[in-house]
Amino acid sequence: MLKIKILFLLITIFFVAIIVKLFMIQVLNTYSYSGDYLQSQKIYPERGKIYDVNNHLLVTNQTKYLVYAEPKKIEKKNYIVRDLEKVLEIGEATIEAKLDLSKDWVRVKSGVSKDKKDEISKLHINGIGFQEEQYRAYPEASLSAHLLGFVGKNKSGEDIGYFGIEGYYEKELTGLAGMMKSERDLLGRPIFIGTQEKVDPQNGGDLILTIDSAVQTLVKKKLLKGLETYEAKEGCVIVADPNTMKIMSMVCLPDFDPDQYYLFSEDLFKNAAISNLYEPGSTFKPLVVAVAIEEKAIKPDDFMQEDGPITIGEYTIRTWNDKYEGKISMTRVLEKSSNVGMVYIGSKLGNDKLYQYLKKYRFGKETGIDLQGETSGYLKDQKDWYPIDYSTVSFGQGIAVTPIQMIRAFTALINGGNLLKPYVVDKVVTNNNERKQEATVVSKVISDRTSQIIKKMLVSTVENGELKWLKPIGYKIGGKTGTAQIPIKGHYDESKTIASFIGFAPADKPKFIALVIVREPKASQWGSETAAPIFFDIAKELLLYYNIAPDR
Repeated sequence: MLKIKILFLLITIFFVAIIVKLFMIQVLNTYSYSGDYLQSQKIYPERGKIYDVNNHLLVTNQTKYLVYAEPKKIEKKNYIVRDLEKVLEIGEATIEAKLDLSKDWVRVKSGVSKDKKDEISKLHINGIGFQEEQYRAYPEASLSAHLLGFVGKNKSGEDIGYFGIEGYYEKELTGLAGMMKSERDLLGRPIFIGTQEKVDPQNGGDLILTIDSAVQTLVKKKLLKGLETYEAKEGCVIVADPNTMKIMSMVCLPDFDPDQYYLFSEDLFKNAAISNLYEPGSTFKPLVVAVAIEEKAIKPDDFMQEDGPITIGEYTIRTWNDKYEGKISMTRVLEKSSNVGMVYIGSKLGNDKLYQYLKKYRFGKETGIDLQGETSGYLKDQKDWYPIDYSTVSFGQGIAVTPIQMIRAFTALINGGNLLKPYVVDKVVTNNNERKQEATVVSKVISDRTSQIIKKMLVSTVENGELKWLKPIGYKIGGKTGTAQIPIKGHYDESKTIASFIGFAPADKPKFIALVIVREPKASQWGSETAAPIFFDIAKELLLYYNIAPDR
């Protein structure tokens, strides 16, 4: 009887203890204990896709798998290591190290394809499981690498866009994460009658670009061929609509594969078209000629005397070939690309006006293009300028610009004088809502009248310069070559140049403008013999692609 009483007392104490503990958890300390049972899990949204202007898919998402292991559940470890290695190919020693019996759960390998996942599933290994993972996929590989950027990981291991469009439009592409909240028991299993709350994620928006992948393909092909032909170190081409500054193509080489960005040097991730500074050389001359006409400092048929080199302080300025024609017109200054003539035009314009217009062209400021990684270039304060600076800038030396700044400024010469904001994304589409970008006029640099005059001068520069043999028959094309020596440690290296050409077609109503830059060509240092042929190769294809009829 005593034993029964003692047992009853122990049972009573046990149940009272349970009741007291439950009272403390559920009434007195609800908040403190809710965290142990109410678990939250983030639901990741699908990242937005990217399409070209014709809805051709450039970037999508691909489902892959994380292979994980629960080592304590695995039997016959040696056989399993060999079986997994045959599929995963990461080394038996690596797999064996991961299957550490002291751990409950370990990652074996991420990014496994469905085919390999199915191979492993057929092995029916107890303790091996899979989790779906979303990976960014670039069907066109490196075609638009610098434009698109890539998706990598941040410090927390979450996906994040780097460079280009992926970086700039990170917020729009990512969307909003959802959340699953559920009450679970001590073993981590959902409690059927407990709290189960779900907030669905909002998938990222899709982007429709201004880029035409067909144009992108032909531009890359022509640039690659040109770099090989002229034995050049690097090259860039930008093609744009001069009426809107929509970017139709942007290619810089060398580039990288965004699907396997981790295999490439970080130096290749930078988009030279928006990040690299260079001295534009003679392609800069029309910008100065245009503002001199705008300010009525000169007229196209005014003449000057080009008798020989000129001296500015301790510096001597010559023509590129050290040849002089005597009495020449302002149009001829452009046609023969006379540095001496440009110093004369700059002096007629005046130092203060020249500097003011450099600021009107927005040199030294970012263009605002919707790509991550743009730099602003460099325009030093006027108080720091010397007389020689005004002379050299008139022919494009002594000023550092980015390619996107250069083509944007040149575009203002041929579209009626409007400085436009360049852009590469035409539409952002989210939940069936479209946000379309429109052309933005930043400022008016020159008048429509001046624009018409400088266009004619640029057509004459092609017709009467060294390039007439390159021009397709029947078309009026305007443009200007440039060759600039590369400054190294405070002086110019005569053996290394940046050759360039900027041109537009058709001249009367330009459909496209293109800038070609070739860095350190070995076959020839001159833009007329390297960058210009690449431009005309591209232009011929674009005239056909856009079905542009010859001039009558």
